[in-house]
Amino acid sequence: MSRPAPSPVQQRVSEAEWQVRVDLAACYRLVAKLGMSDLIYNHITAKVPGQDGHFLINPFGMLYSEITASCFYTLDYDGNVVDKPDTPFAVNQAGFVIHSAVHKARPDLHCVMHTHTRAGMAVSTMKEGLLPLTQTAMRFYGAIGYHDYEVPTADISERERLAKDLGTHNAIILRNHGLVACGSSVPAAFNLMYWLETACKVQVDALGMGRELNMPSDDLAKRMASRYSPGGPNIHKFTALEWQAMRRMLDKEDPSYQD
Repeated sequence: MSRPAPSPVQQRVSEAEWQVRVDLAACYRLVAKLGMSDLIYNHITAKVPGQDGHFLINPFGMLYSEITASCFYTLDYDGNVVDKPDTPFAVNQAGFVIHSAVHKARPDLHCVMHTHTRAGMAVSTMKEGLLPLTQTAMRFYGAIGYHDYEVPTADISERERLAKDLGTHNAIILRNHGLVACGSSVPAAFNLMYWLETACKVQVDALGMGRELNMPSDDLAKRMASRYSPGGPNIHKFTALEWQAMRRMLDKEDPSYQD
């Protein structure tokens, strides 16, 4: 079956921006498919290639399963709408605060994901945070920030505190709130969030068993964290292979995210 003609948005944006839009829409669909969405809430954003200070964000009111490449708002770091999609929905202020904080502070990070998953929220309530219980969790040992809860995130002044608590890490746990994972690309951010969510699920399961836990040594956890750091060996290869596989799955089931 032939694909429909390019959308008006695709016709007026650069090829590089359209590819980011398609990847971003795919990421929303995958988060929904994997049960990591929260009704109409949360956000995944990506910087617009070649447009310094601009990023794409979802309309507030759409399900993740409805997101397409044409539906994103383009905002600047002050919250001004640079480009508006054909939608009756507006932009969520909380989403703007969290995402603009990271995009503004970290030029190296091009995609930011925020979730309210059951496991992620559960771990966010634990004083000890994420424990290095498995090789998946050891990836984040000493490589994740923590940010104290500040009621619903709509205070623009919180951006500086968020950026400070993220520091040089690519992931942060918002205490009593949820998870944030970031990456140099949409696939990189998705990879990090998927495995962070998996680590949180396993921690909740392990602690729920009520048995004595086998905790790895500090040295082992540090070595694993170094191996799976953004600059670690093979991490880019694994990320690309995972993303290509997930995109193939989406394309077989419902390629409408590309519209």
